[in-house]
Amino acid sequence: MNHAFSPSPGVDPAITWRDGQLIRNGRPHRILAGAMHYFRVHPDQWEDRLRRLAAMGANTVDTYVAWNFHERIEGEPRFDGWRDLEQFIRLAGEVGLDVFLRPSPYICAEWSNGGLPHWLTGRVSALRTSDPEYLAAVDRWYDELIPRMVPLQAAYGGPIVAVQIENEYGSFGSDHAYIEHQRDALLSRGIVELLTTADGITTDMITHGSIEGALPTFTFGTGVATADELRKPNDALMCSELWGGWFDHWGEQHHVRSAESMVGTVNELLAAGGSVSIYMAHGGTNFGLWNGANYDVALQPTITSYDSDAPIGEAGALNDKFEALRAAFAPFHDGELPERPAPVPVQPAQTVALNPTISLRELVETLPSVGEMTAMPQTFEQLGVEDGIVVYQAQIDVPSDATVNVDGLHDRATVFIDGERLGTLERDGQLSLILPGGARKAQLTIVVESLGRINYGPYTGEGKGIMRGVRINNRRYVHGWSHRALPLDAPSATGVPALSETPAADGVARASIVVETPADAWLAFPGGAKGMVWLNGFLLGRYWKVGPQETLYAPAPLWKTGANEIVVLDTDGLGSTVEVREQPNFGPTEEFIGS
Repeated sequence: MNHAFSPSPGVDPAITWRDGQLIRNGRPHRILAGAMHYFRVHPDQWEDRLRRLAAMGANTVDTYVAWNFHERIEGEPRFDGWRDLEQFIRLAGEVGLDVFLRPSPYICAEWSNGGLPHWLTGRVSALRTSDPEYLAAVDRWYDELIPRMVPLQAAYGGPIVAVQIENEYGSFGSDHAYIEHQRDALLSRGIVELLTTADGITTDMITHGSIEGALPTFTFGTGVATADELRKPNDALMCSELWGGWFDHWGEQHHVRSAESMVGTVNELLAAGGSVSIYMAHGGTNFGLWNGANYDVALQPTITSYDSDAPIGEAGALNDKFEALRAAFAPFHDGELPERPAPVPVQPAQTVALNPTISLRELVETLPSVGEMTAMPQTFEQLGVEDGIVVYQAQIDVPSDATVNVDGLHDRATVFIDGERLGTLERDGQLSLILPGGARKAQLTIVVESLGRINYGPYTGEGKGIMRGVRINNRRYVHGWSHRALPLDAPSATGVPALSETPAADGVARASIVVETPADAWLAFPGGAKGMVWLNGFLLGRYWKVGPQETLYAPAPLWKTGANEIVVLDTDGLGSTVEVREQPNFGPTEEFIGS
């Protein structure tokens, strides 16, 4: 299909700014947006969630575009099914919402790799700069993406009214030529609507993130007065990410922000004449292994849920924040707001047995080999593995009183010697184990799991796997490595055959859940330690006993009438049951306001 589009001569944007205000059709205008990411919501639920956003009083939906979600294989971008961004935008227009599009190659968003493809970050180190190889890849991506967006602009009758050039660049870099390239890349491909940038509320961030021809906008939890002071007199005031909640890392508490606190900042911004986008209005879910991670002294992987204590919950529930925003936004509409949609149906609670089928040690021997045997262990990127689990195996000479040491582990490993489980290593924790049994030759197996690609800061784009090497007694390198990978999308990932040996406590287990009418559900795995969960072949995400998240959201479109297959791969310790619950449990809470 040819997506080439030639802008009409003299086409004007729907929204401009002057004298400190946004202008639309000659009148002052407010963008009242809510963030919702199509890649975090099942496509069968897009319309429902968009209607809830409109009922909240938003006039605009704000979405990033996740490059790595579309182009998982280099040169093969996809825009079908769940990746049908054009359909999402059309649906928003049909519901009556404008669209604030944020297509910059880097999105942060607590999304794997900040949206950058693993195949690109595996070979380019100067990310988000004028590096020729990086820009060439971005240009090829934009050649696919932007022509699809151009006809959907408001200037041509579509819903897109604003487009962000880059994302919080002022807190990352200082390559002004790169920002210029990104601006011109949009303009030259036919973007005519309002261009924006987005940065935190410091002078340094605004200086390095702003560019001529684009409206500087702000990101904050609180800080309206500071943003108002930082903006130029002619610039309209807009917070393109007002953090009404916050995300969670594994091992933390669930972050919440009170409705009173959130709406207080919103009302302060509206009283100052500003526009706003609530981040997140509907957070959705990091299905599969799309969660990102932060790094602050240690790796901080993000949980599967992206509920973010949002006004519209992970499964569409409307809460007190929704009501507070509806009241705050209503005066800015000429007519009545849409009625609140009905609650989403949920399945009745039930508990079923989880039956172990194969141990982790046995499972790794069934996984397909990737790459050739190499002297040194290869990273995920060198092997062409996007995410998940890679198994490293080598024959070793074990001296007496020996240790095995992993140098550059990203991120977590289960270690076996001749099939005997030795223990677990972690990137920012224990990185060596004693090798028992005296001097001998043995097979070393290291099962490495990526916990989430870093999405923010100087470590964005960092690789996964064993980054340097494995040593005996922290001295002699182990050479001669073969590799296996867990194929996350293949049937074999969830359909390995049961072997004759009695399964160990770890490994793969299955359950069958009989459903009369497909509906939303929450799944819990009591007694489970750390696992991945598939529902009818779809990877829902991960659970981990460190919390805070206890339940996994399983949306209605993934279920079918009759028997539904649950498959669990737990590297640390399987539970014995699966619970279908009617409500989520995000764990113990703490009040938190992003800054």
